[in-house]
Amino acid sequence: MSEHSIRVRGARLHNLRDVDVDLPRDALVAVTGVSGSGKSSLAFGTIHGEAQRRYLDSVAPFARRLIHAAVDPQVGDVQGLPPTVALEQGRGGASTRSSVGTATTAGSTLRMLWSRCGDYPDGVAPMDSDHFSANTAVGACPGCGGLGVRHLPTEAAMVPDPSRSIADGAVAAWPGAWLGKNYRDIVSTLGHDVDVPWRDLPAATREWVLFTDEQPVVTVVPTRDPERISRPYRGTFSSASRYVLRTLAETRSVSQRRRALRYVETHPCEVCAGRRLRPDALAVTWEGLAVDEASALPVTDLLDLLGARLAQLALPPPAGPRGRTGGSVVPAGPSAREEAERVLLEDLVGRLSLMVDLGLGHLSLGRGTTTVSSGELQRLRLATALRSGLFGVVYVLDEPSAGLHPQDTERLVALLRGLVAAGNTVIVVEHDMGVVAGCDWVVDVGPGAGDEGGSVLWSGVLDGLPRAAGSVTARYLSRPVHPEEVREGPPRRGTGTLALSALSRHTVRGADLDLPLGALIVVTGISGSGKTSLLDAVHDVVGERLASVEDEAELEDEDDAAADEGTGREERGGGGAARARASGDGIPTRVVRITQKPIGRSPRSTLATYTGLWDAVRAAYAATPDARERGFRASRFSFNTAAGRCPTCQGEGAVSVELLFLPGTYSLCPDCRGDRFGPQTLEVRWHGLTVADLLRRSVSEALEVLRELPAARRALEALQALGLGYLTLGQPATELSGGEAQRIKLATELQKERRAPTLYVLDEPTSGLHPADVHRLLSVLHALVDAGHTVLLAEHDPAAVATADWLVEVGPGAGDEGGRVVASGPRTG
Repeated sequence: MSEHSIRVRGARLHNLRDVDVDLPRDALVAVTGVSGSGKSSLAFGTIHGEAQRRYLDSVAPFARRLIHAAVDPQVGDVQGLPPTVALEQGRGGASTRSSVGTATTAGSTLRMLWSRCGDYPDGVAPMDSDHFSANTAVGACPGCGGLGVRHLPTEAAMVPDPSRSIADGAVAAWPGAWLGKNYRDIVSTLGHDVDVPWRDLPAATREWVLFTDEQPVVTVVPTRDPERISRPYRGTFSSASRYVLRTLAETRSVSQRRRALRYVETHPCEVCAGRRLRPDALAVTWEGLAVDEASALPVTDLLDLLGARLAQLALPPPAGPRGRTGGSVVPAGPSAREEAERVLLEDLVGRLSLMVDLGLGHLSLGRGTTTVSSGELQRLRLATALRSGLFGVVYVLDEPSAGLHPQDTERLVALLRGLVAAGNTVIVVEHDMGVVAGCDWVVDVGPGAGDEGGSVLWSGVLDGLPRAAGSVTARYLSRPVHPEEVREGPPRRGTGTLALSALSRHTVRGADLDLPLGALIVVTGISGSGKTSLLDAVHDVVGERLASVEDEAELEDEDDAAADEGTGREERGGGGAARARASGDGIPTRVVRITQKPIGRSPRSTLATYTGLWDAVRAAYAATPDARERGFRASRFSFNTAAGRCPTCQGEGAVSVELLFLPGTYSLCPDCRGDRFGPQTLEVRWHGLTVADLLRRSVSEALEVLRELPAARRALEALQALGLGYLTLGQPATELSGGEAQRIKLATELQKERRAPTLYVLDEPTSGLHPADVHRLLSVLHALVDAGHTVLLAEHDPAAVATADWLVEVGPGAGDEGGRVVASGPRTG
């Protein structure tokens, strides 16, 4: 390795074992290894983390002291490190206003095209680009604020049980806990009877409580238990409808928004007819289209439209008429408008062409980022990076091939090489052997996961990897698929038939499909062909016609209560004329949809709380003699209760640090040092361990300790079987990848002792998995089929396709060119 390299010495973050490694600069580098081996710890935590730490050294000393506690790459030395840009996988933000256009900045250029070059009707003055955005005050429709829909709170929704009194929670739309009681106390203070049934209140009182815009401020003397002190306070009233509408307008919490939507009727805005913009902006057209109509086109169609117009502008203008002297008039040059149009079109065509090359041509610029996959979102960020013109930096990417069909892999590698050719270094954390084979340098981390990993087994060109001792990756280079590791024997023929007709969802329109029951079915096709839409349609119609729907549970966290499980339903789209009929054995009585959505949105959501195994642990601690002597109940051993948690950090293990001119960050709690519990709670031990000690144990380690607790053992064994033994019980949900979250949900389902035939619907469960882990996951899914269930997957992975019982291909193209069942039948060979 020459001096022109990144030299890492003594990396010990997470499970890294004092790693020394050299990586070439101005090259495409793959970091691979089984899940949990330490790849991300090396690429993101160490290399990118050290670059972050050096950048933050430039801030004020006071802020630097706080930040260093949070940004600690735990490495001895890193030399030759340029600035880094990290492109990690992650879902779109909670805001429904974020779109593909805003994520790539192509939307801004598109709006400028309409502003500068659009055809304005008579009487409409020229407008700047903000007028063509639904996210600005000057552009948003005044009727809906740019949302396209109107939310109308109704009495029936906000008061579902009119036999209850206000004191008994009749107004369900008000928040729970203290704020809801505050509103009820104010109503009582104002002289209204809060103890009679809602239906018996005067109509004027009911109308005022639910719909008034008044916000009276009154002095409230709260009603408390006799042993508690009641202090008067000044409270401000908010009607139920005002509270709901404010929540919908301001909250960034998915769970709060979902709750608020229960109390409203949603209709298209009557002012803009759902188009989100002001009428004057919608009246401006370019090439016959309003800006919202262009934003709704698939990128491939929009690119054709823009490219055709750019080609017209490139043509020489026609020669003018011959003059009196016989010479022709010199053609006039392009106008200022045409020149501006050409510049804007060249920029748009360049950006959209990159999106198509990255397999994103089926998306539209107006599509919300909350509806795209994490892999698609990362490639959108990559498309933006490719247009940034930066050079001399290190790009660190997390699984850029996630969600890509194998035929798109070569184009991805070519684009990554374009970044290298521009003078950058690209480091990809990758499992796809096609991408790994296209890299200049390979770093293999392992040999196993968790404590069994953390060592660099190979760092060099790909040809030398097969000689690396202990490398699991090496055996998958020349032979990526090992069917014998999954299941031996011919494909199953099924125990019955599920006949589906008129399936419709997004690009899937009126599809008919016959599927075998008691089989593993793989739906495949190119990116954007409609695989996920088909799965959604099957899930919805089977749930509506044949089985009970059990959507994945998501943790709804509260600051002052233990985390509870709530059910989140996605928008239904498979009903209507769609039909489902089943015959034979294994007709599903349940349908379970397992996606890669996060299992929680705060550090309070952990692997242990989500799977439910922590309930058994808390009960075990409460049963110890020490806990009984102190009067501690099971709730004491939760970091989500006031009694058990650390009062300084409120059970988060870290405290928030607000910084001027920089985003806020977290620093390790100075009192509990990350233990999350109060000192008295930590005095109780079980098997010599405090609850904080146990939360720091990995799944594999905890399995040895918790074998005597059946409920905990079942959950841990399911997690271990899915290759998640390296995760710690206290792993915050915010630190889990989408693939890890999906496997945790699957493990939660596997631990249930149920035998009713179930249809399991999973969307790309192998995403982000090393080939060895893919084979392990597929073995678990085949075991579900052997137990009498049916498993339906959307997949690109060749191992999933090679071991399926039944294959369904969707296509033939992406977007509007897809959505059709091209082929369906048993796997041959």
